[in-house]
Amino acid sequence: MNPILGVLFHWLGGLASGSFYVPYKGVKKWSWETYWLVGGFFSWIICPWFFATLLTNDVVGVLKSQSASTLGWTYFFGMLWGFGGLTFGLAMRYLGMSLGMGVALGYCAAFGALLPPILKVFMPDIPVAESIVQIASTTPGKITLVGVGVCIIGIWIAALAGATKEKEMSAEEKQKSVKEFDFKKGLLVATFSGIMSACFSFGLTAGEPIGKSSVAAGTDDLWSGLPSLIVVMLGGFTTNFVWCVLLNFKNKTGYQYLASHARPEHAGLTASGGDHGGGGGPAPKINKDDLRVPMIGNYLFSALAGTTWYFQFFFYSMGHVRMGGSDPEGFGFSSWTLHMASIIIFSTMWGWFFKEWKGSSKKAHILIAAGILTLILSTIIIGYGTYLKGEIGAGH
Repeated sequence: MNPILGVLFHWLGGLASGSFYVPYKGVKKWSWETYWLVGGFFSWIICPWFFATLLTNDVVGVLKSQSASTLGWTYFFGMLWGFGGLTFGLAMRYLGMSLGMGVALGYCAAFGALLPPILKVFMPDIPVAESIVQIASTTPGKITLVGVGVCIIGIWIAALAGATKEKEMSAEEKQKSVKEFDFKKGLLVATFSGIMSACFSFGLTAGEPIGKSSVAAGTDDLWSGLPSLIVVMLGGFTTNFVWCVLLNFKNKTGYQYLASHARPEHAGLTASGGDHGGGGGPAPKINKDDLRVPMIGNYLFSALAGTTWYFQFFFYSMGHVRMGGSDPEGFGFSSWTLHMASIIIFSTMWGWFFKEWKGSSKKAHILIAAGILTLILSTIIIGYGTYLKGEIGAGH
């Protein structure tokens, strides 16, 4: 266990997650469901298998050796997480990167970090190192729980900053940085996304036996979480694949995966932005070159976005191991909170870069800065609590 290294890995994962949506801004004349599924194929299928095969021993044998219960629950929680990941992209569309992530990840941090040790009080057999009662009975545990609390406060401050910004800015200013800004719709989507996204934490908990089998097969414990990512993310792929294909049929966008030219209604070139052009006047003349789709660029940007998204979990699994994972000497439950905090920090920085906060008041800027500083403080507190836990364990 090495909590300092664990915090560093979680920050790298947060940087990846907070940055993954940026390459999608380079995708042109594709509908959301098209580029989301292309990017997701790299996130959920290609990268998990590639890195697990590259860095672990006998990944196929390890997965085959698991019980149906372990694989089933890990996959099931992955499917539930898939709903969160699916709507997470919608939250970015309606709220922007900084506010969307702040609201969604606030719920995600609280549910993902605290529910497993709370459930252990009532379900002693679930694979979590300690219950919330056991954690709170020691000084390191109390410090770590304080860090989790500080993190949730920081997330609340960040969300409050976003709400303040929303009240102060005109509709025109909001849509300059976020074209489809819709606070009410975005808030509902982000809430659902945050709660369902917490199931990823449960999926990793259910997949702990996979990691132990991988270590037994000779894999270094640093990479032992990678085989379980294959199962969790396959569940996420299932959910997202079904939904995106349904949208392809509904919106008649399935042709986009292979077509070199977009239809006018999908390229945003009709007079009124609708499917049938303007009202009573003649439809504007559209140049065929305006409909040309940069296919290579779209696939590359989507692949980059998907791969970047995967790296958040790649580094998360490494950070979770270094924070103690399910080891009785560690506080693996704190990993989820660290992960959420780091994502908000980096996504907010991207929000500043893309001028999502331009036009908001000094109060909103002070609030978001305070939220970020609070989140950074929480990572220090959690890291220190986990460090003390390791020191006490080593003393025994």
